[in-house]
Amino acid sequence: MFNKNLTIKKLVRISNQPTFVYTNIVDTNVTITTITNVTMKIEDVIKSENMTLSKRAIMNVMYAHSVVAENISDVMKGYDLSPEQFNVLRILRGQKGKPANMGIIQERMIAKTSNTTRLVDKLLLKELVNRKVCPGNRRQMEITITEKGLELLKELDPKVDEHEAKFANNLTTEEQEQLINLLEKYRTI
Repeated sequence: MFNKNLTIKKLVRISNQPTFVYTNIVDTNVTITTITNVTMKIEDVIKSENMTLSKRAIMNVMYAHSVVAENISDVMKGYDLSPEQFNVLRILRGQKGKPANMGIIQERMIAKTSNTTRLVDKLLLKELVNRKVCPGNRRQMEITITEKGLELLKELDPKVDEHEAKFANNLTTEEQEQLINLLEKYRTI
């Protein structure tokens, strides 16, 4: 005899997010699947016990970074662009047509360890930026974003906004403000 109201609950990873998948078998021909994201404690995610409070905090920050970075990489992948290259393009767009040298770009990078010269070289090959010798200092290069680079950002902006909203929608406006304040305080050494 077939049980008409069978529900199967399984914990899986979708886009590296712990997720419950519920499959409700309604009858022999119809199944309804619902997907629910799960908030998991960091100890469960990394399978570690007895962490100090400070260790739990830093592990949560590192894991959150990893999840966000992985998701933004997925958005960029379809455009043959790394998140670091995207960051360079946004920095140059923020210059509003004024050239930036490598020092300015490096100073404004989110990932300070990025090899700015290599990133700019790759963007040059894709014709997303221009590079020329600075007339006032021949040892310095001036970098500007091209029209093609601006068009790419215009296309990517709504996708990145949607990506950011996925994370932001997990928190209220007040919680987002609190998170920002806490992270700014936390990273001050």
